[in-house]
Amino acid sequence: MSLALDPAAQDLLFREARTANTFTDEPVTDEQVQAIYDLVKYGPTAFNQTPLRITLVRSPEARERLVKHMAEGNRPKTATAPLVAILSADNEFHEELPALLPHFPQAKDMFFAERPVREQSAMLNAALQAAYFIVGVRAAGLAAGPMTGLDFAGVQKEFLDADHTPLMVVNIGKPGEDAWFPRSPRLSFDEVVTTV
Repeated sequence: MSLALDPAAQDLLFREARTANTFTDEPVTDEQVQAIYDLVKYGPTAFNQTPLRITLVRSPEARERLVKHMAEGNRPKTATAPLVAILSADNEFHEELPALLPHFPQAKDMFFAERPVREQSAMLNAALQAAYFIVGVRAAGLAAGPMTGLDFAGVQKEFLDADHTPLMVVNIGKPGEDAWFPRSPRLSFDEVVTTV
């Protein structure tokens, strides 16, 4: 059975896409980032919540501050990528629910009055949104290098606040020379899918 998406788009988004480790110096514009967000904001989340926050690290001094919090092996990639984004979860996302869920505004207080519940929901749904963001970067003809090898507490203290939990750092740009590691294996359909 074929998919509705044409094979070239399937390749761009999935089969040929990889985590980039090097990038060219071609800039990534604000217009490109806005187009990516304007596409991926439609991905589904629970209660239509939108906890993902994107911090674009553009200035040299901000980049230097971020690089010091990256794991040693990730520092050169983050230092040289055309654009770096810190993706985080807003633990106070529930404040927006009356506008985002107008048919059920009471969800804000009914389900998310307690901070631990919000934190768990924010992490799960922001992670979903982060995955959409990576696919959106690919849809823009760019490569993404998502990384979790970093000092999360340091990144939070340096760039965020107590209401925002960092999820990952994503390097973004056109892939450079020797950008890809060889494709790693994936589990087969039969190893993952069970029918009951």
